[in-house]
Amino acid sequence: MKKFDLFIVLAVFIIGIGGCKSSSDPSTWSTDKLDQWFNKGEWLNGWDKTPDASINKRELATYYLMNPERWKKAFDFLKDNDLTSLEPKRYDIDGDNLYALLSEYVTKNEEDARFEAHRKYIDIQYVIKGSELMSLAPISQVSEILEPYDESKDIEFVTVKESTSYEATPDKFFIFFPSDAHRPSVKIGENQMVRKVVIKLRID
Repeated sequence: MKKFDLFIVLAVFIIGIGGCKSSSDPSTWSTDKLDQWFNKGEWLNGWDKTPDASINKRELATYYLMNPERWKKAFDFLKDNDLTSLEPKRYDIDGDNLYALLSEYVTKNEEDARFEAHRKYIDIQYVIKGSELMSLAPISQVSEILEPYDESKDIEFVTVKESTSYEATPDKFFIFFPSDAHRPSVKIGENQMVRKVVIKLRID
């Protein structure tokens, strides 16, 4: 093979390798590519609920591709169990790496609810019965620490400068990342009983 031809082959190979790396890194994806991945919905692993529009697609793709098997197990739990009849308690899916907290409670008045944030876990939150208000703010909007971060519980409580609120109902679900401060469990209209499952997915 001539030296020039060999150079061309090597150049194409190197470019190809670089392209493969970037194609597997969601931080390099175009908006169109990201939307295509998200809307295709293969990451839901067959669960038929709708992801809320508040979900950060790029963060989801990044964390999903870091540990797809963990995410698949999470959605398997949501898909394969009758969430309306399970006993309210903790369900270990993969020990402390992945578990579900199923609870029933009465929604709170806004003044009685606080924004929270996590560092080790991602929350997949789904209201099975009833409805509640979920408020969301970037962690950069934190204005005051109400309770410092507790590493053993992976939680801190804060106030935020600005937030956006969304109605959580049984037709859709939310995902909160460490970059999100969120305030769940707030009443819509009158206080009501809610059944909800929160999947705690460890990020490392």
